[in-house]
Amino acid sequence: MNDTSELLPGKSRERTMRRVTLTAAFINLMLSAAQIVGGVFTQSQALIADGMHTLSDLMSDGVVLLAGRQANVAPDSEHPYGHARIETLATVVVGLLLLGVGIGIGVDAGQRLFEPERLLSPEPLALGFAVLAIVFKEGLYQYTIRVARRIRSNLLKANAWHHRSDVVSSIVVLVGVGGTLAGLPYLDAVAAVLVAALIAHMGGKLIWDSARELIDTGLAEERVEHIRQTILAVEGVKNLHMLRTRRMAGTALADVHIQVPSRVSISEGHQISERVRLAVTDAFEEVTDVTVHIDPEDDEHNPPALDLPTRTHLLSRLQGQWAEISETRQLENVVLHYLGGQVHLELYLPQSVAPDVEAASNLSARLREASKQLAEVGEVVVYFRGNGPR
Repeated sequence: MNDTSELLPGKSRERTMRRVTLTAAFINLMLSAAQIVGGVFTQSQALIADGMHTLSDLMSDGVVLLAGRQANVAPDSEHPYGHARIETLATVVVGLLLLGVGIGIGVDAGQRLFEPERLLSPEPLALGFAVLAIVFKEGLYQYTIRVARRIRSNLLKANAWHHRSDVVSSIVVLVGVGGTLAGLPYLDAVAAVLVAALIAHMGGKLIWDSARELIDTGLAEERVEHIRQTILAVEGVKNLHMLRTRRMAGTALADVHIQVPSRVSISEGHQISERVRLAVTDAFEEVTDVTVHIDPEDDEHNPPALDLPTRTHLLSRLQGQWAEISETRQLENVVLHYLGGQVHLELYLPQSVAPDVEAASNLSARLREASKQLAEVGEVVVYFRGNGPR
């Protein structure tokens, strides 16, 4: 996978976002002033509209600066997952700004189309301002999108596409002004309407995408399937279910239930879960964390029998069943396996309590018979230190 992105520490990431945004803000301020003043002097409504569009970038730049600082604050007790979704919320604000600017410009330009006496006649110099805007806005887009991809910031990406929408709108202005100068006086106003539609469309898209993230919409189905196959390829994973994903600003989080061999140790199950986590985070750059739940059997279709007794309760009842078996006072360990709606036992005793094969076999039989008096007890296996199961 060719990937040039990187997940910077919070402070470094915030400084990078601030540097890019301040650069963009300065250029936008100079450019919007040139477009608006140029539009007034050259009598181009489309150029004035484009200048207002550029001016709206300053508002979005301000939102980016504020959100960039807050979103990269380290996790705390109230926000254990961090503050990244401040970026998402700020992206909604940027989208609303774009939507409002688009509607305002569109209404004004539309009214002029129906009132020919209000149509403006731009002068040739307006073409120069439009070309200047295209060059600077495309440069801003290329600069911002490269940094956004490198640090994985959806908020910066949104601002970059804001710059790219400016490029498109400036091209429309260029065509509109050129058409008006060629003898079609209404084209300048038509260009303004088209610019407004582009602005509003981009704003609506940003709002929609960010709202989906805020309600924990998962990754694309194809992406989730790739994650599924990556997990199944990990040694020790028999199956999986409840694979869920959600976005968090420029990253994604996942959680999954994996089924492992039913009698592996806790430590081996933990190791398998860690291999799953690393396999996913290594293969999918946007996934920064995976919570893995270990299942010894398929509990999706056969939920665990939660009415089975706890360890303390079960051992207390077993002690009553074992009252006549004095050797149980030397039990070294009791391992419980909650499987198939029953509790299966592994009993560990020192070899000294059953010095020969016959004694070990008789003691094992007595323990099985006594333990199985409890209905919830399933298989009983007795181990003697130094010997195999009996």
